[in-house]
Amino acid sequence: MNQQLAGYAPTPVTARMENHGRAMLKVAMQSGQDLFARTGSMVAYEGFVQYEPNPPALRQMASQWLTGEGAPLMKATGDGLLYLADYGADVVVINLNNDALSVNGTNLLAFDAHLQWGVERVKGMAKFAGQGLFNVQIAGTGWVAITSRGTPIVVDCGRGEDETYVDPDALVAWSPNLKVKGKRSFKASSMIGRGSGEAYQMAFSGQGIVVVQPSEDSTDRLRTRG
Repeated sequence: MNQQLAGYAPTPVTARMENHGRAMLKVAMQSGQDLFARTGSMVAYEGFVQYEPNPPALRQMASQWLTGEGAPLMKATGDGLLYLADYGADVVVINLNNDALSVNGTNLLAFDAHLQWGVERVKGMAKFAGQGLFNVQIAGTGWVAITSRGTPIVVDCGRGEDETYVDPDALVAWSPNLKVKGKRSFKASSMIGRGSGEAYQMAFSGQGIVVVQPSEDSTDRLRTRG
């Protein structure tokens, strides 16, 4: 191999999920350990891996997906190495240990199929966004991979009594046990967010973490249904 490319070669497998660089996920696939991944996220694989986009078992469970068009997920099965990516976004790998995480659907890259998951209404936000905002909650023991547009910051909300305020367009994930409420801002030019006129932020309090990316997605990452 050309010595200039040697540093990019595959590395030995050390975990079910791990980063290969900042923007690629490597998944060690084994028979009986199925994976759900964002449709179209596969960039390469080795071995025998099969795919089923939006399998029937998911359609009813994901009928309230954020886009209202069904779950943009595929099921991957088989043995080998699977590489996933999402348009160069940073990949963050999380190993849940009888824990739970609430993730924006647009930031969800992959997760173990045996984990419990579903679309949940974000409590405390209905009066700020019509019928409410929805997120994907994942729980259990297993692996989850999320994406961030740039290196994220993980804020520990349990360090003090002050609330943590986040622009919804920059929000990636949070601990679902946190209390959430909305805060309106009527200033025409706000330091939070890029819009003018009325805007709102999400306030988190309690024990847990909030993951925030250094980018605001103008497509409205927490979509309003209805």
